Amino acid sequence: MSSTTAVPALAPSTIDVKLDGWDIATIVLYFVLVIAVGLFAMCRSNRGTISGYFLAGRTMMWLPVGASLFVSNIGSEHFIGLAGSGAAIGLATGAWEVNALILIQLLGFVFAPIYITSGVVTMPEYLSKRFGGKRLRVFMAVLSLLLYIFTKVSVNLYSGGLFIQQSLGWNIYLSMIGLIMITALLTVTGGLAAVIYTDTLQAVLMISGATALSVLSFIKVGGYEAMKEQYMQAIPNSTLQGKTPGCGYPLNDSFVMLREPTDPNVPWPGFIFGQTPASIWYWCADQVIVQRALAAKSLSHAQGATIFAGFLKILPLFIMVMPGLISRILYTDEVACVDPEVCYAICQSSTGCSNIAFPRLVLGVMPTGARGLMMAVMIAALMSDLDSIFNSSSTIFTIDIWKRVIRPKCSVREMMLVGRLWVLVMVGLSIAWVPVMLLLQDGQLFLTIQEISGYLSPPIAAIFLLGVFWKRCNEKGAFWGLMAGFVVGIVRMIIVFSFQSQAGNCLVPDTRPQWYHDFITKINFMYYAIIIFFTTIIVAVVVSLCTKKPPSRLLKRSTWWTRFLSEPRTDNLEEEIAMKPLNEKAALEADQEEKTLCKRGYDWFCGYSATQQPEEEGNNREKLRKITSIEQDKRAKRLLHVLLVIVISAGVYIFGYFGAPQ
Repeated sequence: MSSTTAVPALAPSTIDVKLDGWDIATIVLYFVLVIAVGLFAMCRSNRGTISGYFLAGRTMMWLPVGASLFVSNIGSEHFIGLAGSGAAIGLATGAWEVNALILIQLLGFVFAPIYITSGVVTMPEYLSKRFGGKRLRVFMAVLSLLLYIFTKVSVNLYSGGLFIQQSLGWNIYLSMIGLIMITALLTVTGGLAAVIYTDTLQAVLMISGATALSVLSFIKVGGYEAMKEQYMQAIPNSTLQGKTPGCGYPLNDSFVMLREPTDPNVPWPGFIFGQTPASIWYWCADQVIVQRALAAKSLSHAQGATIFAGFLKILPLFIMVMPGLISRILYTDEVACVDPEVCYAICQSSTGCSNIAFPRLVLGVMPTGARGLMMAVMIAALMSDLDSIFNSSSTIFTIDIWKRVIRPKCSVREMMLVGRLWVLVMVGLSIAWVPVMLLLQDGQLFLTIQEISGYLSPPIAAIFLLGVFWKRCNEKGAFWGLMAGFVVGIVRMIIVFSFQSQAGNCLVPDTRPQWYHDFITKINFMYYAIIIFFTTIIVAVVVSLCTKKPPSRLLKRSTWWTRFLSEPRTDNLEEEIAMKPLNEKAALEADQEEKTLCKRGYDWFCGYSATQQPEEEGNNREKLRKITSIEQDKRAKRLLHVLLVIVISAGVYIFGYFGAPQ
């Protein structure tokens, strides 16, 4: 069969299956619930202070914080990317989820105590308190914002838009603009409290919907063992008919998670020693994740949240990766297509359509009404990830750039306004980036994300690890180590993406030069991440040893070895005073001001109240002591450590079961 005859047979199966009235009603109900929860959070939370808006007042329980940690990570790109990579290469991408199960415990039991005792709100602020100076803080802030705009937000928009386009046939730009505007509204009005409360609702939707799809999918193929057998036979017709010999066959090690050292996808030495530092950055030093842990009311609640999130991270392997394999079985010619003409007709990409695995499965397996639920799940994933990114980027821009660089003497009211306006700026930049993202859609979305992260994040992880565990590391060492690692990583990233258009596959010859294959192709990005990580550490150690020791005031309560010092940092009191709702002078002015209706509406929108009273310095000190305390009840501490052993053991068992040929 020629490609011209295959196209009409395949394309309609993707396009004709649409959501009906019951599906749309389910989606509308979802939006009503999310907006209601967001409004509830707005009314209950203290949104008029820095701590209230950016850290939910540090009053959150372990359950909503743990749910928020999970859904802040599981965005629409996970549903699209994990399932797509599962369809293309098997279970290997599940290794990232199991690794995260273990690494997120480092946040709760190693890094969170340091962040709490040092009294930080943002990750760039920690670098400033630990090492001193401004340049580390500013560089980290700018790098984080750029990463959020050009990778996280754009990837979420593309993957969410892909699902909408497959299921509804709506205009991709209008759909994404509508979703992003609703997400921004919740973030702007409610702050982190609204984000965490809505994340909890979205976690329930995600898990229930994806679990239902997974169960129905396994029933359809006859169970796990039947899936393994059928997946290895899921070869597209164009390959079987000899048009594309050698293309489209499942990999022999599709059901192995950690593979041979020379494997191009997940070599086990590269994953363990190279990918892990990149993941340490994401789970232990990225603002989006850490900000949720810092919103917990105590260290015990923060640790309980990371344990809960760890248990939830077991699920993606079974409700995202494996459904991707099943989608390839059921819709082989579409999901596993290799003929460029056929692929383009199906998903507007000539290099492959594995990224449609999850939406194709939803439209083909789920019954009426349930398809709407899964659409709501995808919207939940998109919105939860975006609102987390918006809130965290707003925190970084307001505290680390606006307050520290642009307007050091700005008022609390101004900071609240700037934080909200920055969310709107993020919305504009993200929408403007969508057309560019659509040009970068080829290939496996999830592995592309990991590759970019592998070039940029190891230096950050290295500096945070040195800051926490090595007291001798100083500002000069940290800065130049970070610069060296960043340059090493960015050079390779530029080379890789510069030659991306010349890359070949089993149908198209590779036209990249020989030196590229010798120095780039043969060195997997995970192995290169090892080089970046240790380059950063070596430069930081050498420069630190050749320069002065850091002053003792910077080490106080900011390292693993000094976290239990009883005397608080003096800079913490200064930060906490800045978190007061209004100072006394501003409060008096607010009482005396005759407010118009618009002014009162603005104050309600931002959470201000003229009745808020200034706190005495003694109250501030007591509040500071509670916020920066890592004291724990002995029974709670023992229970947490037992649960810690259980969750890590679960991760090790999954690695052992799927990590080698069965």
